[in-house]
Amino acid sequence: MRASVQVGDHTAVGLDLGTTKIAAVIAEWDSDGSVKVIGVGTSPSEGLRRGVVVDVEKTVLAIRQAVEAAELMAGVEVQEVYAGIAGEHISSCNSRGVVAVSGVGGEVSARDKERVIEAARAVSVGGGRQVLHVLPQEFFVDGQGGIRDPVGIAGVRLEADVHLVTGAATAVQNIRNTIVRAGCTVRELLLGPLAASYGVLDDDEREMGVCLIDIGGGTTDVALYSLGAIRHTSVLGLGGQNVTNDVAVGLRTSWSLAEQIKCGAGVALASQVAEGDVVEVPGIAGRRPKAVSRHEVASIIGMRMEEILRLVRDELQAAGLHRPLGAGVVLTGGGALVEGLADLAEEVFQMPVRVGNPGGVTGLTDRISSPIYATAVGLARYGLMSRAWGSNGKSQRASAPASPAVPWWRAVVEWVLASF
Repeated sequence: MRASVQVGDHTAVGLDLGTTKIAAVIAEWDSDGSVKVIGVGTSPSEGLRRGVVVDVEKTVLAIRQAVEAAELMAGVEVQEVYAGIAGEHISSCNSRGVVAVSGVGGEVSARDKERVIEAARAVSVGGGRQVLHVLPQEFFVDGQGGIRDPVGIAGVRLEADVHLVTGAATAVQNIRNTIVRAGCTVRELLLGPLAASYGVLDDDEREMGVCLIDIGGGTTDVALYSLGAIRHTSVLGLGGQNVTNDVAVGLRTSWSLAEQIKCGAGVALASQVAEGDVVEVPGIAGRRPKAVSRHEVASIIGMRMEEILRLVRDELQAAGLHRPLGAGVVLTGGGALVEGLADLAEEVFQMPVRVGNPGGVTGLTDRISSPIYATAVGLARYGLMSRAWGSNGKSQRASAPASPAVPWWRAVVEWVLASF
């Protein structure tokens, strides 16, 4: 039974719709201005495949179970959510818009800023596709670049570089409809890797340059930041389930037992396994259990994980984003829990790598201090900042939530200055 207190303007709910799990996180502003997690709920996900709804009833049930568990813990009733969206149907590109400055005295006005962003957005995205995000990267006034907010700058010609994210309209609608059938309205849909970045990255990393790799069950989501702006996003159709399948085939065991072995004894680098270590593989269908070298298990896991990381690296190189990143690589999602994965990633990218756990929050930190909650926490954080922005009478934007370590009052000021 749901609680009687409803979610208000100082509370937000993040809903992460994953291939293997659905997670709901309820957060609110704490008295000191920090983000406080007050409710967490999870449920196994069986109705989604690589971010796409394939079984509505199972997905509806899983959403209800996750949301109700979070409601019970928080003592509030959830009516609307900020939901994550991913899947191979997602695509992105960079675009530039150009307009003439029309502000009083030849200065760029807020209206000019809106016009140039709309001009950058006006590209053909193909039939059956929907624009999810228009994320400003940089503005130019009379050819002078490096401008983050052009309002008030004198000039004649205003240009803007933006990052466009689109998705298949039917896939987006199915996500929305499923959440509505589960009893919640969708306040906003946010691309998965963007949401995860709001949970685990800070402003310094975005400024220096960082690549976030969120390895989920069915997909691997990528977001690359540089000079404080998003430069590239993508979704790869490989994830932790592919690793589990490889283990199941290699060890001739069931999928569920392979998942247990991967999580309990899995290592991404065979060189980190001690000589003589073995793993007992339970027998199935009456067969006897057998002992398998842990080195063999690590080799199976490492091959697939290396493939995923190399695909990310190759994609960044193809996009012209292969130069060294000052803050390196951050791994998150359930796949980041595999032992030794950060070391393997350092070998692949030749850059420093860390595992990203949700940070900068108070409350139920013991429940969400794992990479598997990065997206849900990021969605809740974004929701709080979006509400704070909207409470000032401004339109809400999906581009610049607060960083984990920044006090909320300073973040609001910086967001007002940097948002569009």
